[in-house]
Amino acid sequence: MELRHLRYFVTVVEEQSITKAAEKLCIAQPPLSRQIQKLEEELGILLFERGSRPVRTTDAGQFFYQHAVQILTHTAQATSMAKRISSINMIIRIGYVSSLLYALLPQIIYLFRHNNPDIQVELIEYGTKDQIEALKLGKIDLGFGRLRISDPAIKRILLRKEKLKLAIHKNHHLTEYVHIGIYLSQIIDESIFSYPATQKPNFSTLIQSIFTELGLVPKNMIEVREIHMALGLVSSGEGVCIIPESASDIGMKNLVYIPILDMEAYSPISLAVRNMDQSPYLSKVLECVKQVFEEEGIAFQFEGYQGNTA
Repeated sequence: MELRHLRYFVTVVEEQSITKAAEKLCIAQPPLSRQIQKLEEELGILLFERGSRPVRTTDAGQFFYQHAVQILTHTAQATSMAKRISSINMIIRIGYVSSLLYALLPQIIYLFRHNNPDIQVELIEYGTKDQIEALKLGKIDLGFGRLRISDPAIKRILLRKEKLKLAIHKNHHLTEYVHIGIYLSQIIDESIFSYPATQKPNFSTLIQSIFTELGLVPKNMIEVREIHMALGLVSSGEGVCIIPESASDIGMKNLVYIPILDMEAYSPISLAVRNMDQSPYLSKVLECVKQVFEEEGIAFQFEGYQGNTA
């Protein structure tokens, strides 16, 4: 006995007509009659009085109808609850580097949550390098990072090349460049605070690699624990600091920011996922990235992604 047989039987009882039941079920009348006859044969009882107009159930048919309705109702409830439980338990774990909280990541995550209320989002702070291992071990499902790290097991989707800025004290002698911009070759004699003081590669490594790529050797690179410490030292009049453009919104006192003009001076913002991951939430996340970029007037070109975000 199949659930569809019960649905056929219940519909005939409620419509009191094979013809009307067939129309409601969108099937032809002869197949419906055969299914009802097959059900009677399987049960070994008559469910309907023969020749009655409108169709009437036998006593046994009426008893069976009441229980059939309960079975269908319970099945529908169980199906609904199972879907709800499945949705509630749908958790996406997203790794992120802390500096992206000053960029557009909060807007992207908020939009994703708004568009997908049945998906629970769990944010976990991981450095870009640590995100690679976390993805391999299944600790996270995707990661937003800044470094150019390659791994055969990981697919890296470049979302944006964020420009870098130089943070200086408002009375620093380089303030004349605030409106015209500056090249890194002009600051190699400065004391430059880099961060963070964590396992490499990290953002400090990225900055050093940019200098190296340009053939430059800064005379005094000072590594500190994290960005707030670096900017705090600059705010107190000690040295300068290179930061992502979005981090200038931190709003620490006494600081001004100079655009860095070198083409190589950017921080890549990328989304990392497992190489064979075809999960549907990936395209949903990229849709949110696209929408936020459009709202902010940022050009988007997802390098390394072949999916559809239209």
